[in-house]
Amino acid sequence: MFFLGTGWVKYLIGFKYMIKIINVVGARPNFMKIAPIQREMARHSDIHPVLVHTGQHYDEKMSKLFFDDLELPKPDIYLNVGSASHAVQTAKVMVEFEKVVLDEKPDLVIVVGDVNSTMACSIVASKLGVKIAHVEAGLRSFDRTMPEEINRLVTDALSDLLFVTEQSGLDNLKNEGIADGKVHFVGHVMIDSLIHFTEKAKKSGIKSALGVNARDYALVTLHRPSNVDNKENFVKLLNAFAVIEKDIKIIFPIHPRSRKMISEFGLDQQIKGMKNLMLMEPLGYLDFMNLQQDARFVLTDSGGIQEETTYLGIPCLTMRENTERPVTVEMGTNRLVGSDTDLIIQEAKQILAGNNKQGQIPPLWDGKAAERIVEVIEDVY
Repeated sequence: MFFLGTGWVKYLIGFKYMIKIINVVGARPNFMKIAPIQREMARHSDIHPVLVHTGQHYDEKMSKLFFDDLELPKPDIYLNVGSASHAVQTAKVMVEFEKVVLDEKPDLVIVVGDVNSTMACSIVASKLGVKIAHVEAGLRSFDRTMPEEINRLVTDALSDLLFVTEQSGLDNLKNEGIADGKVHFVGHVMIDSLIHFTEKAKKSGIKSALGVNARDYALVTLHRPSNVDNKENFVKLLNAFAVIEKDIKIIFPIHPRSRKMISEFGLDQQIKGMKNLMLMEPLGYLDFMNLQQDARFVLTDSGGIQEETTYLGIPCLTMRENTERPVTVEMGTNRLVGSDTDLIIQEAKQILAGNNKQGQIPPLWDGKAAERIVEVIEDVY
């Protein structure tokens, strides 16, 4: 056993050092980002990855479906923290993850994205003197009412390696005084997953099951508190859907949070009145990707879907006032429409009339981000 610096441990196997790395996932968007990294690490005999699932997204059926779709191995460690307020959930992750770090003694902890688990595990690793790598670093909405923005800021401030997906991330980290040597522009691991599973997703039978054809439907995702916890905003969005669905079928895999708020706000009758709106349970990765690949356009408040539609060349209307992924607007197929009913309808009608925004694929979104990440880690450690 060799000690490199303070508290750094590498295991000597034959003539190679084995780098122990904890890869953290907490919520479904993390799965798509960690899958290519796990897959790439499996190709390197000098890396020992340990997959830790915090259980922040605790729906066992959905988590298993995503793990199966993405060919992820069963987590080595499952923390089972479940749902709670932001503070309670973050605290639970920290308490349980501290035990893992003390027991596993990793050389590096990799966190991805911007969920509560990302920040919580970063804080624990930092306090225990373990190095941190943040995948998808530097993204900023500049809206601190978003919990994800706080998670991003804290995680980036604590990280030793910051892996960036787009130019805005480089600019933001520089403006925040992060040392250039910590920052690496590698592309986007979520696009790695999309490219890797494109052909497999095409074989999904979801369109046949729903009785729809390619380009004959719009696809909706909706879950952000600013949209679904605010009745006024939720109604504005549903009013837009009510007009759009007269021209094209809308497929809406509904997030549990959105379904709950529809009932609490008494909006069930408005939903039932939309005969061309297809409400359904959340989908696995491959089924959703199949629908996204062939949608006429997508209406979303998700961050990752803005990026996936840009890569796929699918028009995207983002129902938010801001985005931490500006490259999707500047280069891609994304337009910000907020919760403005008239603007959403106007932009949807433009797309249906054939006036699509033509986009480009951003630099390094080529399916090789995970390779670059592992290469940097091996060079550094």
